[in-house]
Amino acid sequence: MKGIILAAGIASRLRPLTDNTPKCLLRVGDKPILQRAIDNLLENSIKDLVIVTGYLKEQIESFVNKSYPFLKVEFLHNEDFATTNNIYSLWLAKESLKNEDFILLDSDIVFDGEIISLLLAGGYDNCLALKTGTELGDEEIKVKVREDNSILEISKEVPPEEAKGESIGIEKFSKAFGEKLFDILDEMILKEGLKNVFYEAAFQRAINSGKKIFAVPVKNKFCIEIDFRQDLDEAEKALENSE
Repeated sequence: MKGIILAAGIASRLRPLTDNTPKCLLRVGDKPILQRAIDNLLENSIKDLVIVTGYLKEQIESFVNKSYPFLKVEFLHNEDFATTNNIYSLWLAKESLKNEDFILLDSDIVFDGEIISLLLAGGYDNCLALKTGTELGDEEIKVKVREDNSILEISKEVPPEEAKGESIGIEKFSKAFGEKLFDILDEMILKEGLKNVFYEAAFQRAINSGKKIFAVPVKNKFCIEIDFRQDLDEAEKALENSE
């Protein structure tokens, strides 16, 4: 199984903190966000990584190479990082993930490594981590599920009152699902030019075609997506309280 981390974004909402530092290298506690993510993958025996870079890619490559000289890492560069979204970064990894099961991570999540363990042990070939019990608004990627806990709808547009929770950007997919997913990405990007949307739009197309992705609640495991300065402060506080 491979791990893929998408780390191409500019993170303009965190400026000036990201004027000269990619978001994934901002520190939370004593470690950069990216280091926490890689450590969580290693704790789950995932040692073969693909990292898609964009903004300030040299800093990311240098940090990973110096911090993890023993690790097998393939760097892919999204040259169009300023005008594309994570769907395009994921698509760039098509050849690297061919015939592979994989864990997909956004690079801006501070999370408990046991969340990956939950996905691996959940009994589903294709699933994502679902955060429940928090107030949902326009910003979150919301998830509506069927009775069997498979996902019916996933997008920011799902009405909060109909959502079971939010997707936090941690997914596990089989190689068979990956083949279907990348066929959909080819269609969306090469034929429709949809380079600046969220990859959940491709998940939705897979679901609409009959594929199943299951929601795995993370229960009380800590996770937060870092979009704003207040998110950094919340993550810092949570880590301090857990020590």
